[in-house]
Formats: sequence, structure tokens, C-alpha cells
Amino acid sequence: MFLGAYHFDGQPSDLTAAYDRLMDQFPPGVIELNVCVSHDHGITVFDACPSRDAFAGFSQSADFLAAVTAAGLPAPRVELLGDVHAATLRTPVTP
Repeated sequence: MFLGAYHFDGQPSDLTAAYDRLMDQFPPGVIELNVCVSHDHGITVFDACPSRDAFAGFSQSADFLAAVTAAGLPAPRVELLGDVHAATLRTPVTP
């Protein structure tokens, strides 16, 4: 599993609402790992794909970028982070 990050700059409350709209476009069960973190300058979304090539292809695909735009998000800065060694989550997190 490969982890990357999408950095969206702007008002965090506007961006989290747009992120929720984006996530509503994906059917249940297709997302391997996705974490949205808000901060003073916007949001960062950590997203996992099966491989580096899969992440790179998905993050640059016309379909994904169109979905980002349709949700009301600005174009992201994409950061390739690396291979996931382990991931642990005690319980689902809700805002």
C-alpha cells in the first residue's frame, strides 16, 4: 500500500464541506485508507492506493480532478509519501 497526501489551501470549514461532497461520490468499500486533517491553512488528505504507480495515476487522472472540481475543492498539491509499513486504527473517527 502506498500513501500520498493532497494539500488543499483555503478556509478549513469550506474545504471540509467540499471534502465531504467529494467522498460522497465514491461508492462504499472502494477506499483503502483516507484521512482528512484540518489545519490553519486548509486541509490535508492522506490517501492510500495499492501501489505508487496506482496513486500517481489516480491523483493525476482527469476523472479524479473533475471530481475534485465538482465537489468545490481547489486543485491540490500532491505529495508522494511512501509505502505503508503498518496502519492501526482503534475505532472509526467522526467529527
